[in-house]
Amino acid sequence: MHSKENNFAYIDGANLHNGIAGLGWKLDYKRFRVWLSDKYGIKSAYIFIGLIPKYKDLYKYLQECGFTLIFKEVVYNSDGKPKGNCDADLVLQSVCDAYKNKFDKAIIVSSDGDYAGLVKFLKERGKLKTILSPHTKNLCSILLKRTNAPIAYLNDQKTILRDKKEKAPDADKTA
Repeated sequence: MHSKENNFAYIDGANLHNGIAGLGWKLDYKRFRVWLSDKYGIKSAYIFIGLIPKYKDLYKYLQECGFTLIFKEVVYNSDGKPKGNCDADLVLQSVCDAYKNKFDKAIIVSSDGDYAGLVKFLKERGKLKTILSPHTKNLCSILLKRTNAPIAYLNDQKTILRDKKEKAPDADKTA
């Protein structure tokens, strides 16, 4: 259906992971990559993510699923918690790709209002397909909603995108 489209996905890795985890389920990244291709004609899917060596197996898995990883150097706060803010890298990559006309339409995967300016930029140029929010409607940033861009919520696709190997809540009656 979308085979002739050349659309790109720009994914805020931390926002995607934390949003889905906050909803209480685990994303099947392999299914997610296929779904992006089938539903939105995504040819290239970039995940912007902090680089932490102990997660090398995760990075390898994501690449095997068909994602291109863009790493951000991680810094640690005083509590030792890692911070790899990828927002600027995602914006820069998508704007550069838009100016070079590398894609037909872009999908932004995040609920972060920091991307509202990017969404407006892409919309004005006819380059935005949709925003995919890993949060529920009430947790998606009002700044993104105010752009009047189309927003789809990944939780609505939970039955398709949930990791089937994940134990269903209360499956063993211990919850």
